[in-house]
Amino acid sequence: MITVAIPTGTLLEGSLDLLRRTGALDLGAEEIGRRLLVERGGLRLVLVKPADVPAYVDHGSADLGIVGKDQLWESPGDHYELLDLGFGGCTLVVAVPESSPLQGPETWPPALRVATKYPRATAEFMAGVGQNVEIVRLHGSVELAPQVGLVDAIVDLTQTGRTLRENHLRVVAVVGSSTARLIANQASLKTRAEALQGLMGRIRASLGEASPSLGGRGAAAPGGRP
Repeated sequence: MITVAIPTGTLLEGSLDLLRRTGALDLGAEEIGRRLLVERGGLRLVLVKPADVPAYVDHGSADLGIVGKDQLWESPGDHYELLDLGFGGCTLVVAVPESSPLQGPETWPPALRVATKYPRATAEFMAGVGQNVEIVRLHGSVELAPQVGLVDAIVDLTQTGRTLRENHLRVVAVVGSSTARLIANQASLKTRAEALQGLMGRIRASLGEASPSLGGRGAAAPGGRP
């Protein structure tokens, strides 16, 4: 039985649709309900929080995982990143209040205070543009932080930009682009190669030629490979 860790939340529907198109598993979110473990047709599905997918794969509790690239920036781990699955697209951006004088990096002060849920990706990006930064890690809605004077800017994910606009924020730099990725446990690729290659081949076929094979270990933060 192949175990696949998939994320709850925004990538759940896309993950289930991918597995449905491969013929591996025909299951809807409503059928899963509140279950966290589903076994059907030789496939074990483990439903976990998006940030936990790399841990389940890295430690061998799952052979494969579907996870957003944004989570891999924060959890490089020991997995192999195999495929860009092409759904769940969003962008990690630097945003400031509409009233702020800050524009691109050339206008930023010597030390920039930034609120984010993505400290590793933020630090890598700021180092890449030569910017000293004080990172304030938040777990709730970061859009509030610059409005009350806690920080100069935020680094956060956006899909349409609507939340930023509603909170009177504007984008001044793009940190990186994120889509759902297929990752694999290193040991599983060696010990269960035949079974995993079969499923991965069906996933590749369902994606067509447009989706690149990545094949790298771990996950570089913005400024590294895609």
